[in-house]
Amino acid sequence: MTTLDIIQIILFFALLIGLTPVLGNYMYKVFTGSKHFMMSAFGWLEKLTYKIIKVNPDEETNWKSYTFSLIMFNLVGFVFVFLIQLFQAQLPLNPANLPNVSWHSAFNTAVSFMSNTNWQGYAGETTLSYFVQMMGLTVQNFVSAATGIAVLIALIRGISRKTTDKLGNFWTDLTRSTLYVLLPLSILFAIVLTGQGVVQNFNSYETVQTIEGASQVLPMGPAASQIAIKQLGTNGGGFFNANSAHPFENPTPFSNFLEMLAILLIPAALTYTYGKMVGSTRQGWTIFTAMTILLIAGLSISLYAEYSANPVFGHLPLMEGKESRFGITNSVLWSTVTTAASNGSVNAMHDSLSPLAGLVAMLNIMLGEIIFGGVGAGLYGMVIFIILTVFIAGLMVGRSPEYLGKKIEAFEVQMAIIAILAPSFVILLFSAWASVTQAGLSSLNNAGPHGFSEILYAYSSAAGNNGSAFAGLNANTLFYNLTLGIGMLIGRFGVIIPVLAIAGNMAKKKVTPSSAGTFRTDNWLFIGLLISVILIVGGLTFFPALSLGPIIEHLIMNSGINF
Repeated sequence: MTTLDIIQIILFFALLIGLTPVLGNYMYKVFTGSKHFMMSAFGWLEKLTYKIIKVNPDEETNWKSYTFSLIMFNLVGFVFVFLIQLFQAQLPLNPANLPNVSWHSAFNTAVSFMSNTNWQGYAGETTLSYFVQMMGLTVQNFVSAATGIAVLIALIRGISRKTTDKLGNFWTDLTRSTLYVLLPLSILFAIVLTGQGVVQNFNSYETVQTIEGASQVLPMGPAASQIAIKQLGTNGGGFFNANSAHPFENPTPFSNFLEMLAILLIPAALTYTYGKMVGSTRQGWTIFTAMTILLIAGLSISLYAEYSANPVFGHLPLMEGKESRFGITNSVLWSTVTTAASNGSVNAMHDSLSPLAGLVAMLNIMLGEIIFGGVGAGLYGMVIFIILTVFIAGLMVGRSPEYLGKKIEAFEVQMAIIAILAPSFVILLFSAWASVTQAGLSSLNNAGPHGFSEILYAYSSAAGNNGSAFAGLNANTLFYNLTLGIGMLIGRFGVIIPVLAIAGNMAKKKVTPSSAGTFRTDNWLFIGLLISVILIVGGLTFFPALSLGPIIEHLIMNSGINF
């Protein structure tokens, strides 16, 4: 590593810390209905939206009605994206005359973008028209991210309110998330990206002559508008097949830095919003600190692994699969950030990461992507682990477990366990299934433990709603399109429903005043306990599977054997 690499990493975290309270305080005003400066720009559109969908924004609902509205909205989004892919050839804005998408690929893609996963088993520039990219995928990038934020806001209300069954209004939370947070940030970011050289047009694909005299087709399209929301909404789906390694998506080192920062910007700021809404910014900073420690730990391991000498590669730094414009440090920082944040974008091929760096990327997802995680989703996933930590701490000291004055009882723990087990079930069961069937093994690019890692990573990415891939697995098959699609659904709604159930149950409870005997959840002791529970749960659940993949590959590679 060079001095400039170190300075960039320090600058990255400094900006993240500095911007967290700024954006977090703004989002606090948005979701509490306070006056803020964007009301003058989009207030009229908010009112018009409520009028069109015939919703009273002040009418609040219980957790069951909130969940029903959320599921119905996402179902409509799935059906729409599914159908426009099936009839793509008959729809406008298709200058490349791309054919209709197969039903199983359309199913996988519709589930993927509806669930904020953005897993792609296809090449964007050769599969989807501009119409599908804009009206289907880009729209889902906004509303799937807004759905995650809405669930988090409902959970915060459940924790902070007392003796009520009201969690707010899903349509209000969805609209405000989109209009006041995601849309203005995306417009600003898209303009910046366009200035850096990201393409934004409706031109037909262009044929050019290379230096060698050969012909090459260059894809065009409205990319900048999708790239902006794909990063800010922790979506990650690439407009082009090479994703953020493509020079039309990520042209310069500056665009690379900004896109990495955009991935964590809203998830980090939501921790401050959380603290403000529950009445204690210390609670928000406690969560932010735990997330940052885990992120830095993973980044450090990955950097060590990528810069370490290895006999297989002639004791040289690992440049295979890296984008030469950005180098090793930027590739490793991106892989760590994107897998910690439920963002499927890549600027280097994860299939070429060293085994330990690949392990970190995989483990970030397996832990539930609670290291900042997806917008909203990462923080409500972290609250699940906070509930477990408080419960375990209460058992250890013989006190009734409480969090922010609310008793943690059997129902909350049961729902938390379900939320943790649902994606774990997909990862382990589906990976085992794919590893012993011809349909699963026929798509592998590598044999041995690395081939197993490709399968394990794919189902981890699906269940964690991440969307990135090792890129060594051909997932555009009937088997993988269906199983990964089912995995995305379980990973998304198998967590959302228990979280909203917890919110609904906690909202009904009274608040117990804190006393000298209250277990504090805003100090370094709790941070240590929380991180320990996260790592122990993750280790117990996934260590056997990881031992068959990246861990054994690391040991074998150090002996000079490669797959």
